[in-house]
Amino acid sequence: MSLTQTHVAPSEASKTLLSKEELLRAYRTMLLSRRCDEKILIMLKQGKSFFHIGGSGHEAAQVAAAAALRAGHDWAFPYYRDQAFALQLGMTAEEMFLISLHRAEDPATGGRQPQGHYGRPDLRIPTQSSPTGTQYLQAVGVALGAKKDGTDEVVYVSSGEGATSEGEFFEAVNWAARESLPVIFFIQDNRLAISVPVEHQTAGGSVYDVVSGFKGLERFEVDGSNFLEVFAATQKAVERARKGEGPSLVHANVVRLLPHSSSDDQLKYRAKEDVEKDKAKDPLPKMTHYLIEEGYITDKEANDLKAEVKDAVDAAASWAESRPLPEAATADLYVYGSAHADPPKDFVEPEHKGQKIVLVDAINHALKEEMERNPKMVVFGEDVADGKGGVFTATKGISTKFGSTRAFNSPLAEASIMGVATGLALKGWMPVPEIQFGDYVWPGFMQLRDEISMFRYRSNNTWSCPMVIRVPVGGYIHGGHYHSQCIESIMAHIPGIRLAFPSNAADAKGLLKAAIRGDDPVIFMEHKGLYRQGYASSPEPDENYVLPFGIASIKRVGSDISVITYGALVQKSLEAARKLEEKGISVEVIDLRTINPLDKETIFNSVQKTGKVLIAHEDTLTGGFGGELAALIGEHCFRFLDAPIKRIAALDAPVPYSPPLEYAVLPSEAKILSALEELAAY
Repeated sequence: MSLTQTHVAPSEASKTLLSKEELLRAYRTMLLSRRCDEKILIMLKQGKSFFHIGGSGHEAAQVAAAAALRAGHDWAFPYYRDQAFALQLGMTAEEMFLISLHRAEDPATGGRQPQGHYGRPDLRIPTQSSPTGTQYLQAVGVALGAKKDGTDEVVYVSSGEGATSEGEFFEAVNWAARESLPVIFFIQDNRLAISVPVEHQTAGGSVYDVVSGFKGLERFEVDGSNFLEVFAATQKAVERARKGEGPSLVHANVVRLLPHSSSDDQLKYRAKEDVEKDKAKDPLPKMTHYLIEEGYITDKEANDLKAEVKDAVDAAASWAESRPLPEAATADLYVYGSAHADPPKDFVEPEHKGQKIVLVDAINHALKEEMERNPKMVVFGEDVADGKGGVFTATKGISTKFGSTRAFNSPLAEASIMGVATGLALKGWMPVPEIQFGDYVWPGFMQLRDEISMFRYRSNNTWSCPMVIRVPVGGYIHGGHYHSQCIESIMAHIPGIRLAFPSNAADAKGLLKAAIRGDDPVIFMEHKGLYRQGYASSPEPDENYVLPFGIASIKRVGSDISVITYGALVQKSLEAARKLEEKGISVEVIDLRTINPLDKETIFNSVQKTGKVLIAHEDTLTGGFGGELAALIGEHCFRFLDAPIKRIAALDAPVPYSPPLEYAVLPSEAKILSALEELAAY
């Protein structure tokens, strides 16, 4: 479809299919939102709340947008000013005050987030976060899921004009236009991103013009203070999205009648004349005048409605204030789901009888078997489709077997991959995206750290987004700085993310299946140097084998020293242990297999038996996960230790390209052996 421009003329906007009851409901919602803003600011001054970010001036645009949607059928990703939108969609004033007063019954967050963060599953408003712009890609993911489901659901996503400076906004528009997805990008342009004027944010001063090159994106520019004009435009955008005609951008020019937030003084950067001009464009008097002029309401009825709304808001605030605060004992609940929380104590590893298989093929087979098992599973990422089948061939044959709707290439944009995966998960799909190298995961880190890991916790267990993010990691392949790093230490620092790091083919297949069948987001680390190594191969487990998270493997039984390790250093530790055995020293080697959850019991039992510990990992020494392991062992096994805990890890340097330099930086069998000899002699 060719790009078109649509401006809604005033004459067209004056015509509406809305009934009197619908218009009066919209008007009441606008009044309700304004009064909520005023009441919350009063309560903040009374010390009953701590923060407020208002939507005063945006009410007409927000209510009109919500009025064009089907509540509970369509999806909404609002931003922090969207109070009037949320009220029109079905949230209540009581709920707004539960949120503002951080009460336990706050339906959006359970008191875990401040005012301005909306959410309700029955209204299909996923839990909202503070980072600006992260919602765009999630909305695209939900829209992609809706398209795959064959529904007519429409996805609304909004922000101010400042957030359109984020690269993820353009990634989202690109993906939505590329796939002709049912997304409405609703931009509420009040010309200020906190204090920074729009002309300093956006080339040309208008995102409406900036997005003109995206073919298939319909654009609407409207007066955001005119309810009817915004409704007419948004209704058209909804209709074309519902028909499968693609995304739209509605650029609503609104006014900001309050400072950015209760922490802000806008008179430090706005002239009084500018503020007064905005007040003259207040959408509430404009809507009141229209309803009276058109005979929908009398002047007295308008005043009576304002009084009724004031009383309703005061009552809602008093009621919410009487409700209990969250209990301190609940502060760490709902960080994770239940699937990986309690590893079975009686798990016995079966003897695998399949043909010997290398690790990368085990990954490939696990993906195909789980695709067969779960029709809602999708695989995507850069170069994952055939004929490439992934840069390491881990996804070879999957798009051929299951089709391009379930296995497909993404744009070369890691934030897009993770953000869209989030939306797909919210829509009920099981996304298994691939990040091509661990070194390139960082453009998507905002989605991972601030969104994916937080969904369950910040929504008080009302939302979750399980997915498996496959990430090839590690060195020993002469890849240089940007194809060789391990990422587990940073990922282990993120509550809400599970971490797996298999050392062999059988474990890789079993752990990947467990991850896909779980209910948490998982970073599944696959060591590139192990993909085709003979020592990492194993007889293939059958299609029913699932290896639970949190069960370490004793790869070698010993009595004198314990080696705690994972990934590529398992084999190097085994070789070093074998050589030390020749000198009469018995070394036990523990392969953690998963870092979160961590099998502490197996670690502690081994240390209590041997009294000496070497921790070996490939990530850098400083800040590496070995430091956490050493702290745990020191805290729980100190009285059993006969020597200081030793660590072998990479030097605190990037991994260089030339083999002599790479070998100098990375841990090796020789370095492990030397450390074991020191421990043995202690």
